Amino acid sequence: MKIGIYGQFYHENAGTYINQLLELLQQEKVDVVIERNFLDLINKNKSVTGEYSDYETFDILDNTYDLFFTIGGDGTILKSINYIKNLDIPIVGINTGRLGFLSTIQKEQIGETIHTILKKDFHISRRTVLKIETNPKFDDEIFDNVALNEIAVSRKNTTSMITVDTWLNDQYLTSYWADGLIIATPTGSTGYSLSCGGPVITPDADSIVITPIAPHNLNARPLIIKDDTKITLKVSGREDSHLLSMDSRLASLQNDTEIIVQKAPYTINLVELNDNSFLQTLRKKLLWGEDKRN
Repeated sequence: MKIGIYGQFYHENAGTYINQLLELLQQEKVDVVIERNFLDLINKNKSVTGEYSDYETFDILDNTYDLFFTIGGDGTILKSINYIKNLDIPIVGINTGRLGFLSTIQKEQIGETIHTILKKDFHISRRTVLKIETNPKFDDEIFDNVALNEIAVSRKNTTSMITVDTWLNDQYLTSYWADGLIIATPTGSTGYSLSCGGPVITPDADSIVITPIAPHNLNARPLIIKDDTKITLKVSGREDSHLLSMDSRLASLQNDTEIIVQKAPYTINLVELNDNSFLQTLRKKLLWGEDKRN
């Protein structure tokens, strides 16, 4: 079995759990390959015992990997999907951060769950991702990536609102007068979109949601649409440019640029333990329906 490991930075005491994970994988004689920059961080971190410079590293992935472990929070998973793209490698998220809504296991569960995962005693949650094109085309690596949570346009360097003209399958929808607009997948429905008043969508729903950010039109509400819909956006405002975000990646675009958002032709596979589910996670981590009377 061959496993890739990726992380961005260290949360408190993360070195303890990295040591534990690598020791368990070594005991199982797993072929471990660590992302180059993360291995440098591991070797420089004083909380990590042992020397791991002998581990192989990767800059890109191929289809020889059986599993892909991310160590960190949800942001680490969001970053990792652009290593995987269309390779169908299942992601095992180990949460060493705070909420860890997308993570497979918490850091304290490593010892009791790794053997289960290596036996592939789990199920796969297939997640929709979004891609983007612009007209005119911009030379920025962000446009080669996909978004697991959301794509958003928002105002830049101004307190003035922007206008976001919006078309669905080339049919005019409306012009949002707001701080911005979010196009969220079911995965992203529990993130930025939710904080802006959007609905929670279960991961298996073939839908995406359009959520305005602080709209001035009182009748502008989140809209759920089929996930095979082509969404076209065009931003105007007092400034000459605006921000485009794809999960945690940012770019600056000139106003009146045509932005086309569509579902990517592949999914991202998140590992879920058989005794866990999205609904359990919703109750546990977002306190869904929490009421002291229940």
